[in-house]
Amino acid sequence: MATGYLEILRARHALRLLTGTLVGRLPNATAAIAMVLFVRAQGGTYSLAGALAAVYGVANAVGQPLLGRLVDLHGQPRVQLPAAVLAALSMTAFAFCGIDPLPLAYAAVAAAGLFAPPLEGGLRALWPSVVRGEEQVHTAYAMDAIAQEVMFTVGPLLVTLCVSLWDERAALLVLNVLGVLGALCVVLSPPSRAWRSGPREAHWLGALRSPGLLVLLGVFLFVGIALGSITVASVSYADGHGGDAVYGWMMAGIGLGALVGGTVYGARRWAGAPERRLRFLVALLAVCYLPLTLVPGAVPMVLLTVLAGVFLAPCIACAFIVVDRHAPSGTVTEAFSWLVTTFTVGASVGTGLAGPVVQAGGTQWGFAVPGAAGAVSLLVLFATGRVLAAPARGGVVAASSENDPNRAVEPRFSSEDRA
Repeated sequence: MATGYLEILRARHALRLLTGTLVGRLPNATAAIAMVLFVRAQGGTYSLAGALAAVYGVANAVGQPLLGRLVDLHGQPRVQLPAAVLAALSMTAFAFCGIDPLPLAYAAVAAAGLFAPPLEGGLRALWPSVVRGEEQVHTAYAMDAIAQEVMFTVGPLLVTLCVSLWDERAALLVLNVLGVLGALCVVLSPPSRAWRSGPREAHWLGALRSPGLLVLLGVFLFVGIALGSITVASVSYADGHGGDAVYGWMMAGIGLGALVGGTVYGARRWAGAPERRLRFLVALLAVCYLPLTLVPGAVPMVLLTVLAGVFLAPCIACAFIVVDRHAPSGTVTEAFSWLVTTFTVGASVGTGLAGPVVQAGGTQWGFAVPGAAGAVSLLVLFATGRVLAAPARGGVVAASSENDPNRAVEPRFSSEDRA
């Protein structure tokens, strides 16, 4: 199983790009918890902390596809590094100004979210130029999905470590300095400097003119809703079954399940169209959400959360392949960024939706939300099967390319049926 992953990591520049991207994304991945701790240390309320975190999240959701489009137009170094510096400066301003004056605090966190560089989408655009062949790209995408789970586990621990060693302000500053260093590591690498997007048709919709991509965004909106609702329902469950320790184990269980599932998925070769495989994986993901409604004792419940996470990373890894197949030429970074944004928005919607459901019907109904959301995501896939069955194959490119006078073709793998 480890052989395929070791081959990826041995590829020239692969480890540097993966590590740099994960470090560069730390400010984004830890923004919510770091801001909540900082606002509380400043004497602010949880409501204010939540509002600031929400502003950051909304700005980030807007900024990712916009910056992704700029990357496709102008290359990675010209966009990623300035964006990382602007995001870090904005969060630094928030760290030193605090929550007074409040309008400045909101403006600073909004700017920090808006300028967070699309390193995640950028890495996925780079993989085909770093590794060899479709199967290695497939494995790289799976390893990428696994690494995200590790980052979201390690990131909060890093925040608490910085707070314990120094204070909440230092945590914000250290994380954003690391973010700039991570982005610098990526954009100075030869693959990032050499990467160019393909010839691009001038169109205001950009990647969103692909029907297949729109289908994927609809699917992962509901997958995000499922994941966000589990977070809230788990809090309600933990309140009656052991408190914060049980909640922590449940969240770790989802991460562990995703880690195991992604590792196994990426270690084997898959034949057939990835669109069909995605339907199968989403079906398994939806089915594995259903046992959560049993709400058994703490130990069985933690095991059920592990099961609920098993097919998450495989779904995401398979979606990366499908995105590449359906993104119009010249829009690959933007397309990946739209997927990230939609998943994030879905998680926020799920968080907001599960609260009233738990309040009205209790914990069991709260855990019914992810099952329902998973079922809807599967229905979207079945209802749009014909759309996904016809991957974009470049389309008609305008005579005057927006972004590449040399007509360089972006490195992406074949769109044949094997992936």
